[in-house]
Amino acid sequence: MSNLRLCIQKGGRLSEKSLALLNQCGVAVANGGSLKAEARHYPMEVLFLRDDDIPQAVQDGVADAGILGENVALESGKDVEIVEKLGFGRCRLSLAVRREESYEDTTWFEGKRIATTYPRIVESYLKEKGVSAAIEKINGSVEIAPSIGLADGICDIVSTGSTLLSNGLKEVETIMRSESVLVKHKDLEPQKAKYLENLVFRIQSVLRASEFKYILLNAPNEALEGIMQELPGMNSPTILPLAKEGWSSLHSVIREDDFWERIGRLKDLGAEGILVCPIEKMIL
Repeated sequence: MSNLRLCIQKGGRLSEKSLALLNQCGVAVANGGSLKAEARHYPMEVLFLRDDDIPQAVQDGVADAGILGENVALESGKDVEIVEKLGFGRCRLSLAVRREESYEDTTWFEGKRIATTYPRIVESYLKEKGVSAAIEKINGSVEIAPSIGLADGICDIVSTGSTLLSNGLKEVETIMRSESVLVKHKDLEPQKAKYLENLVFRIQSVLRASEFKYILLNAPNEALEGIMQELPGMNSPTILPLAKEGWSSLHSVIREDDFWERIGRLKDLGAEGILVCPIEKMIL
């Protein structure tokens, strides 16, 4: 019976993050510079490809699934299905113009030239906005296009915006927000579909856990009702009596984004000895 074939980028941060995610899912993959590696503890082999080649490999069935940037998947136009967003490699695909330009809205690009590595996505966006512009497809060094007269503006991946600033550009429109995604072949054989389904289950458990923290605190019993309103948990908090008369220990789960907003209220309600711990996996 054949194993699941997963392709990831052969180098760079996305490759490192993909391998780290697999490791958190209990799937160990050794990347020793080879283009193919057998996974340990899971019926899967990993192919290391260029990111631009991953959609084609998955569409053609050379690989059953792949991890890549959502922007790359969409730009490829290949017939693959996005199964899960993975939460890392976040960035945005944005339009930018020279810093000195007076820009109000997308009509500025009417009749202009736009340099980009993502012509398919840009064309779709402009069509939606009713703007007609010439799209110049170039690979790499997109930011210098306006300064050398190749284009009036650009569309490129932006993380911090520092590269735009250093090239005398300013970000004016966000076309899409992107992150790493897991894609799959549209017609997997049943056994491989089960392998992938189980892998997705593991991935979801890891991703869910990264959004939450496990919280433990001590409080007087008369304060528990109010504290429980702040920490409902997945169903309800766990409460255990302490040796100290009239006190209990409360265990719950809280979203990390909510913790600092709630910590002051918990202390005001009488909570003491508050511990916050990371969660490795969360299975619902």
